[in-house]
Amino acid sequence: MSLALREALLAFRRAPLMSALGITTIAFSLFAFGLFGLVALNIRAALLEVEDRVEVRAFLADGTSEDAIAALLGDIGAFPEVREVGYVSPDSALARSREELAEFSDVFDASVLPGSIEIRLREGSRDPVTVQAVSDRIATYPAVDDVRFGREWVEKLYRIRTVAVYAGIGLGIVFALVAVIIIGSTIRMAILARAREIEIMRLVGATDGFVRLPFLIEGTIKGTLGGLLAVAMTWLAHGLITRTLFESVFFSPMQVAAGVAAGAALGFVGSLMSVGRHLRAVWRDA
Repeated sequence: MSLALREALLAFRRAPLMSALGITTIAFSLFAFGLFGLVALNIRAALLEVEDRVEVRAFLADGTSEDAIAALLGDIGAFPEVREVGYVSPDSALARSREELAEFSDVFDASVLPGSIEIRLREGSRDPVTVQAVSDRIATYPAVDDVRFGREWVEKLYRIRTVAVYAGIGLGIVFALVAVIIIGSTIRMAILARAREIEIMRLVGATDGFVRLPFLIEGTIKGTLGGLLAVAMTWLAHGLITRTLFESVFFSPMQVAAGVAAGAALGFVGSLMSVGRHLRAVWRDA
């Protein structure tokens, strides 16, 4: 293992320009992946912020007593899907309406605004099916006159989130394949450049595994360095976006570590896919 590691490091010294070019190419490929990931992360954060506003509103029947309201708050608050529940009195509803719609403040009257209960749902319980189920359950209480949650808006939000998830998975796979192809190409060039050396190793009895291991280590190192460089470039892009356009979210330390590990994994996979095929070509041509 130590010999294979030394051979892999020697490859960087033998062809520093090619190694630097390979690392840079990998870095830019992973940088494109990182930018896409950054966009996906911020879209997800924006959608979560919007989703947090999803609420169910239960309008109470006229004359509902305080005891009935308190019992209803307790029952609804015990739902596993519910994060927060609160009572809005007619006077509070009137003040809020006049504040939010100041131009129509003269139209509102406390007598036409019923008391209501606002229900906010937990993350993961804001899809249309779950919101509808919660609404239907609340509507069964005698004190509840009507339940609304903006069905059309919730369904559109859920569709946008679903499209974003599948688009993210598809584009992520495409970028990963591009990175693997690029890494495989750099390893192929290294194999062809060392064809004579590989033939000599074969003549002295080196096994395929012994010959392959330095290339696999080399690909993993290039993928790791490319991943680190890509993270640095993505951080600079994040800073530029935050300074010039809008406040954006960056990857967590765990996600950064996962990104670098993904670069190393892509380097290993790209090397593994390339080294066997091209070594066989070298054996055949020798």
